[in-house]
Amino acid sequence: MPPMLDAVVVGAGPNGLTAAVELARRGFSVAVFEARETVGGGARTEELTLPGFRHDPCSAVHPLGIGSPAFAAMPLDRHGLEWLQPELALAHPFPDGTAAVLDRSVGQSAMSLGVEDAGAYRRLVEPYLGHWDAVAADFLRTPWERLPSDPYRFVRFGLTALQPATWTARRFRGEKARGLLAGLAAHAIAPTSGLATSGIALMFALAAHARGWPVPRGGSQAISDALASYLRSCGGTVHTGVEVKRLDELPPARAYVFDTSPTALARIAGLGRAYDGYRYGPSAFKIDYALSGPMPWTAPEARVAGTVHIGPTAEEIEAALAAAVGGHEPERPFLITAQPSLVDPSRAPEGKHTFWVYGHVPARWEGDATDAIERQLERFAPGFRDLVLARAVSGPPQLAAHNANYVGGDIACGAFAGLQTVLRPKLARVPYATAHPAVFLCSSATPPGPGVHGMSGHWAAKAVWRRLRATA
Repeated sequence: MPPMLDAVVVGAGPNGLTAAVELARRGFSVAVFEARETVGGGARTEELTLPGFRHDPCSAVHPLGIGSPAFAAMPLDRHGLEWLQPELALAHPFPDGTAAVLDRSVGQSAMSLGVEDAGAYRRLVEPYLGHWDAVAADFLRTPWERLPSDPYRFVRFGLTALQPATWTARRFRGEKARGLLAGLAAHAIAPTSGLATSGIALMFALAAHARGWPVPRGGSQAISDALASYLRSCGGTVHTGVEVKRLDELPPARAYVFDTSPTALARIAGLGRAYDGYRYGPSAFKIDYALSGPMPWTAPEARVAGTVHIGPTAEEIEAALAAAVGGHEPERPFLITAQPSLVDPSRAPEGKHTFWVYGHVPARWEGDATDAIERQLERFAPGFRDLVLARAVSGPPQLAAHNANYVGGDIACGAFAGLQTVLRPKLARVPYATAHPAVFLCSSATPPGPGVHGMSGHWAAKAVWRRLRATA
């Protein structure tokens, strides 16, 4: 009979792999089991449309990846991870052909908002410039895990972060600044009038100024592959193509760590109704394109930006998100788009491009938002449809089938609404622990939440090694 492992990790997404690495590098024996044939979870790269066009089915741009304290402590560059920075991190175009931008340069970003709001934007971000490491360490965690490393900025950021983005928007007078802020806040996949949406917006803005919004060379799969490679170098093992339905199907171990939804964890580990109160949010409707040329944006800034937000005004963005949360298809969806082949030619055949876009729709919605999305794109890139060689469309059912963590098509693995915004998956001193003393949760359903940053895995691993050392 093989010796008992210290830890088994179920799910080889970025959080599961990070948890495994954190344990293996501290001398614990670790094995990872993944249902699909390759590692990756929400960080994968596949040929979804035509041969030679490499698409990221979910995450594509990684401001919190390059800025992750967990990833920064790992030699992932020695395992093949290389970050590529676009000329501009983000462009937010307007119907008149101009655009607000977000970039490493605070001055350039501020001036793109117009003279009426440049100063207000500088005042919003200035207290945190040069302090990304402290901000990331203090906020990409459970708030009560430890005392903040920078108490002054922790309190100052926190007072702003807890506010709805609509409140913070009152600092600005013009549509450009308010639209840019609303677009950043919309990454929470919740109305911008919701609790703590200012924190989402401010964190993304600070990440752009500190580290940029890069893409990995070769695709998001490079992040997962680098984590898996580093895990193996630390003595861990990875088993793919193994779907786990019950806890007793896994090898004996002192701890079991799940990079899954709370729903799946309860089912597999026999925890009954432990997470019945956990709520999932609206879905995404995503389209990957193979294009014969670059996107014909009317705004010059959008032609060199890695990410482009489509939804010019704060009011239009709020209406789109409110519709999705309320169970209605938005007439004019807010769109988050990425064009990685601008900076990484390996993503497409020479002269061709990959393009990625998603809007928000109700959970489990079975309609087709393709036309609504493409009408929005045509508003800001007229003639774009003439460049389409192929498209791969994924609505909520397809997203949920592609990744079991996307319950109902919710790519955030949990709604940002009410107290669940800051208390995921439920109120607990150690949110990674469960009613079973040997079972832990490390997915983005736990703090600090969604994003390819590995921090949920990092903090879950810390809870696990504390338990293992206490029972050794």
